Amino acid sequence: MEEQVGIAWHKLINRLATRRYPDESVALSDISTPVGILFRALGGDHGVAIQAGGSILNHAKRSLLERLAGSERKVELAWVDHQALQLPAVIDSFPTQRLNNELYLWLAALSATSLPPQQTWLARNQNATRLIIQRFPGMAAIYRRLVAAEILRRGPTSRLPPDEAQQEQAIRDALHEPGSISVLPHARRAHQPILLWLRPDILTSASLPPQKNQDQASRESSTTQSDKKRRMAEYTEMPERKGGLLLFRPESIFSWSEYAKIEHEAQENEDEDLAQAADDLDTISITRDSRNIAKKLSMSLDLPKAASALPPLNDGKMLPEWDYKTRTLKPDQCRVNTIPLTDVEPCALPEHLKRDQQRLKRQFGALQPVRQRLKGQPDGNDIDIDAYIRHISHQNETENRFYIDHRNRERDLSCLLLADLSLSTEAWVGDNQRVIDVIRESLFLFAETLTTTLDQFALYGFSSKQRTDVRVHTLKAFDEPYSDIVRGRINGISSAYYTRMGAAIRHATEILARQKTRERLLLLLTDGKPNDADHYEGRYGIEDTRKALIEARQQGLRPFCVTVDQEAHEYLPHIFGKSNFIIIRKPSELPARLPLLYALITR
Repeated sequence: MEEQVGIAWHKLINRLATRRYPDESVALSDISTPVGILFRALGGDHGVAIQAGGSILNHAKRSLLERLAGSERKVELAWVDHQALQLPAVIDSFPTQRLNNELYLWLAALSATSLPPQQTWLARNQNATRLIIQRFPGMAAIYRRLVAAEILRRGPTSRLPPDEAQQEQAIRDALHEPGSISVLPHARRAHQPILLWLRPDILTSASLPPQKNQDQASRESSTTQSDKKRRMAEYTEMPERKGGLLLFRPESIFSWSEYAKIEHEAQENEDEDLAQAADDLDTISITRDSRNIAKKLSMSLDLPKAASALPPLNDGKMLPEWDYKTRTLKPDQCRVNTIPLTDVEPCALPEHLKRDQQRLKRQFGALQPVRQRLKGQPDGNDIDIDAYIRHISHQNETENRFYIDHRNRERDLSCLLLADLSLSTEAWVGDNQRVIDVIRESLFLFAETLTTTLDQFALYGFSSKQRTDVRVHTLKAFDEPYSDIVRGRINGISSAYYTRMGAAIRHATEILARQKTRERLLLLLTDGKPNDADHYEGRYGIEDTRKALIEARQQGLRPFCVTVDQEAHEYLPHIFGKSNFIIIRKPSELPARLPLLYALITR
């Protein structure tokens, strides 16, 4: 009974305290596509992702009901940096869906405006607002509706103390006439968050980020719960764990219990509990800890900038890397080690793939080189009687195409397949298969099919361990026949470490560019975005990969990506272009579909 009363009381207090309209809410996941299009069309950075941002503390005065209900303690505001445009996950602050929808569009337009960084938060938002209205008059009506709704949401100034009322009136003047207020009057309490403006700058202390032991990272469990929301974070030192002083005598506690053997029942929402626990923290502290954990939550963090200590480079093949912040191609940044897989046992094609092999060979038989008989040619060894009769009957003296020529129809192309062998491919895609198993079967069937077409092809795999150790595994070189030795190498592939994609693509480009065929296809097979244990993460890795592909196209290569990452639509169009990649929704279908995709690409 007490629990029922408590639940009813909690619902009543929340209903009375809330200033939101959940029935008219708009989720970012439903509107992210038009928001992204508008952001980039108005001048926003094309490499910036669209994602949900984290909450920040609301220091403004809250009503008694809001304090009782625990509501309005945090607020989600928009912000843009070099990694992502961070928007509220859900907007339900206004009484209609139209206004909540338009707030997303307005924030995207405001974020796309480029202004000098030295401007204050107040001046930056006002100047950006004025610039949008001047450049895009169609946004003016949306802004006026949002300003009216925002002022109504903020309530009357008559209820505020004089200093807060003066500050609030200055905010409203700045909303009505952007650029009219240069400094906000001082008030004892912070003002209510302004939903139409970008988030104020948040200063955080920074220290060197802890570097995780990579060998340990490769041994940890890959069962990670992902969460797209971006949260505030800071670096801190690991507190010492020392035993405390026991202030009571354990033998003075007497208890009796009956033992019952029962099975532990897992909670249905235990994955959501991790994200909820992260939401409850004002700032997430990041530190170095060597202990393994049972569950992990993958999320994006707003961490302070810190200098990265780069280890010295040793001997090896050196390749450059693109730094998008300075827009420079840094020479000799990555060391690439080419590793031939020699310690493998030759093997035949696995039995469970032979049926697919026979089917694909029948389908690809039409692509085999054949001798073609061409009629109506201007020269040749034989006379085309039909063409000669038409020539005589029509008395067409200018047309002399009455010969038959015999030519060999050959496919003048070469293909290099580069497979991602990073640790993420250990993830399971079914009860009996991991991503690495799917990639292995795909390589088998791909090689068997191209042996039928007689196309020139090579197979390589890659992984990385920071910029000093990019590993490229040679499965089959161009000048090497496909045999049981190659099958043994494919059968022996395993996953390890990370995905420094730019360096691997540059190395593959050098190999493929040496081929003398008319068409050269660079086919990338992966399960995720570029990443590594150092600074090669997020936007940095994406931009370096994109630059490597631009360099490949400049050398006459045609890059194409096949991925099983279901989130790839958020970053692959920027990296490869909208028509140069494909997402396989069911990874188990990749082995059978990859040869067919190859046929469509090269037809």
